[in-house]
Amino acid sequence: MKTILQTDNLTKTYRTGKVETHALRGVSIDIKAGEFVAIMGQSGCGKSTLLHLLGGLLSPSSGRIIIDGEDISTVTDAVRTDIRRRKIGFVFQRFNLFPTLTAEGNLKLAEKIHSGNGGNQERRHEVLRLLKLENRMHHKPVEMSGGEQQRVALARAIINSPAIILADEPTGNLDSENSEIVLNMFRELNDKFGQTIIMITHNPEAAAHCSRTIQMRDGTVI
Repeated sequence: MKTILQTDNLTKTYRTGKVETHALRGVSIDIKAGEFVAIMGQSGCGKSTLLHLLGGLLSPSSGRIIIDGEDISTVTDAVRTDIRRRKIGFVFQRFNLFPTLTAEGNLKLAEKIHSGNGGNQERRHEVLRLLKLENRMHHKPVEMSGGEQQRVALARAIINSPAIILADEPTGNLDSENSEIVLNMFRELNDKFGQTIIMITHNPEAAAHCSRTIQMRDGTVI
């Protein structure tokens, strides 16, 4: 099984005036295509910084990040943005849906950002059916439950068939019932379609859905 994401001695230091905060201290991980991996640790351990680096939302202080064969460590912001758009789907704790658009409209916008055109209606409907949202296709976020909104966010993340989904505390705003539904959706995407998923969580019950857990403490992998 090929390596789809790799970091080598990754560091990230934030500077505020003369004060330095070492968020990551030499993190090296190797994730294979088709894995469902949880990254766990207490608040402040560096897991969210790591996720933002893996997603190309931040640049590292030192070290390397290879995503699906492409090094994003030292490229320009424009190149990093292009790689992110082509290779990565994001799911956040806050659903970040456009409130004036329907479920299908949110997916259509994601397709347009990715490819510059209106996308494929058949593909949108297929993804919405997969996530059991066919009856919410024409509903706006305010007309949906939190669990349904998070499933729309997940649909948006996979609509362009990314190499990797990065999920940042995706059940953090959900009750236990909807958390279980969303996590089972992740599990199904991984089991049936081989989708590579990396999920940040502090919740052991959420991590139990994953095939492997990476533990972090004080900016390092333990």
